[in-house]
Amino acid sequence: MVPHRADKAVRRPPDRSGGPLGECVRDDGVVPDFASAPRSAPSTGDALADAVEVARAAAVETAGDPAVVGEHLGATREAVAPATDGVEPQVLGAVLTHSFESRLPGYVGWHWAVTVAGIPGTDEVTVDEVVLLPGDQALLAPAWVPWQERLRPGDLSVGDVLPCTEDDARLAPAYTVDDDSADDPQGSVVAFEVGLGRERVLSAEGRGEAVARWSAGDFGPTSPMARHAPAPCATCGFFLPLAGSLRQSVGACSNVYAPADGRVVTADYGCGAHSQASIVAEDLTEVVRSARYDTSDFDVLSD
Repeated sequence: MVPHRADKAVRRPPDRSGGPLGECVRDDGVVPDFASAPRSAPSTGDALADAVEVARAAAVETAGDPAVVGEHLGATREAVAPATDGVEPQVLGAVLTHSFESRLPGYVGWHWAVTVAGIPGTDEVTVDEVVLLPGDQALLAPAWVPWQERLRPGDLSVGDVLPCTEDDARLAPAYTVDDDSADDPQGSVVAFEVGLGRERVLSAEGRGEAVARWSAGDFGPTSPMARHAPAPCATCGFFLPLAGSLRQSVGACSNVYAPADGRVVTADYGCGAHSQASIVAEDLTEVVRSARYDTSDFDVLSD
């Protein structure tokens, strides 16, 4: 809008709605620009709902910069519940939360939430808290995952300690499960006497999980090496079965030339280094025991 001289009358165009023609309007000077200033909501007679500027001032004080507190988005009345049955809810007063647009860099979709409270019978408004909350379109960090669920095989490095939780389903108290050492009575007695008995051992679920994991790995029956093997590890002389209940399922390979040397393999795994994969030497040399004549060709003798 361009300001006009205050002493000059401006003739307004004819009113097409039927109003009088030629009505004069006097310019009172420059019109102030209210577009950039925050507008307060009209008074509703409710002290908490009308405390928009009080809530805005609290948000600005917390944010430290008026520029990051945007327009007023609305107000939400909060439910007030007494801690005991002997207190009436009306005695506690009313609580209302004002929301303001957040203009913080990196916080698109967030809003400032300012909670105000009022004392029954008075118009005094107090600020309870000021927080920055995400909206439906806000960019949020992924949900927190406990460390024992974030770990993956191979994450443990030198010097790291990986404690087991008390509720680990793979382990069970030794006195409730038949330990694999029960197959060796003398070893069990010695361990008990010197105090080397284990407090927890693998549970049935833990053993089943281990066998399933090894069977699905590179040294299980479905690996490419096992599918082209001449025979399974169960019949190999280099196969060392594990002691205990897993003896029939898994063991260790002791063949230095095998790809699984020193690793746990399933009994139905196999490779080309099987102990029975011997080579039978065949002598293909033909032994001539009688005189032979080559009659396929002849020499022409001339005088």
